[in-house]
Amino acid sequence: MKIALLFSSKQGMARTLGPVLFEDRAEEGEEPPPDLLAECDSDETITAVEQALQKFHRVVLIESDEQAYLRLMEEKPDLVFNIAERLFGPNRESHIPTICEMLNIPYTGSDPLTLGICLDKSRAKEILSYHRIPNPDFRVIERAEDIPPRLKYPLIVKPLYEGSSKGIKDNSVVSNRRELKAKIEEIRRLYDQPAIVEKFLTGREFTVGVLGNYPDLEILPIVEIDHSQLPAGARPIYSYEAKWVWDRPEQPLEIFCCPADISDELKTRIEETVRETCRVLRIRDWARIDVRLDEKGVPNILEINPLPGILPNPEDNSCLPKAARAAGYSYDLLINRVVWEAGKRYGLPVDFYRDVFRPATSSLGLGGADGH
Repeated sequence: MKIALLFSSKQGMARTLGPVLFEDRAEEGEEPPPDLLAECDSDETITAVEQALQKFHRVVLIESDEQAYLRLMEEKPDLVFNIAERLFGPNRESHIPTICEMLNIPYTGSDPLTLGICLDKSRAKEILSYHRIPNPDFRVIERAEDIPPRLKYPLIVKPLYEGSSKGIKDNSVVSNRRELKAKIEEIRRLYDQPAIVEKFLTGREFTVGVLGNYPDLEILPIVEIDHSQLPAGARPIYSYEAKWVWDRPEQPLEIFCCPADISDELKTRIEETVRETCRVLRIRDWARIDVRLDEKGVPNILEINPLPGILPNPEDNSCLPKAARAAGYSYDLLINRVVWEAGKRYGLPVDFYRDVFRPATSSLGLGGADGH
């Protein structure tokens, strides 16, 4: 098949949106937030995904800029492998899938509606709450002056429409009204969006990779985030600092345990919660879902990532590839498993993958040369 790899590179997004990122802010005496490009793809990731797809397909690379629509019209791929997250707006992850639907081009991953809902944390939580899937109590606060009285602390404060821990810093857990006010004002200033304010859960934290389509989901080995490995005095959260500053390839934090050391009962409860989340939000092909236990030990959904991070090097501590390796997948086979799942949905000629993915299982044939 001919596959178009659609991505949002750091250089491409900075170049395309340079006036918005830098010039306009500079005129107003502002700097862009340091984590602005955190969700964009590195050259290393783009190359790794391209090489994985080339094992079985012909691949063209397309930046998710203003030329993407025309490039897709010209190339007419059989399938788009979508990892494009774009930069601005609550629907930015929906841009490329929407274009694909306009052009009637099959694509990997969830549809525009699901991507938009999952990026807008409040909308996702409203749906989860309707279906009685546990998640932390929350409210959306537009401005600091809208803070209601008599809130119960501690709380955690996040930008409403961000991922990759953007805007979630070590000081995002607040203990009083003054700290809450400062965080809401910071989010409005840096990200130009409301804050979502949640009850801070104090239990163990996990992230769970999922492959496939409901009801045929493969729940990958659960990853636990061990907060005790954070620097002394750090808040027990997987913050921007933990993900991008303290955890470096040359000196990785030993913060992850995969498979998580948990009881069979807890493993089952987490997997059931994740499975139901995929059903009600109509997640397709792949995802990574963050879970934390409340004070009663009940698994709560923190975040849903239908476009999960896929940094290729084990030293980068990217959680979905880490969980996939624990299940016996090489990086190349993880990427091609997503193609297989999408291809089955669309009725594309992907039956040959059955020989590649002999019962999921057979970790015999899935390890590849990666060895991790």
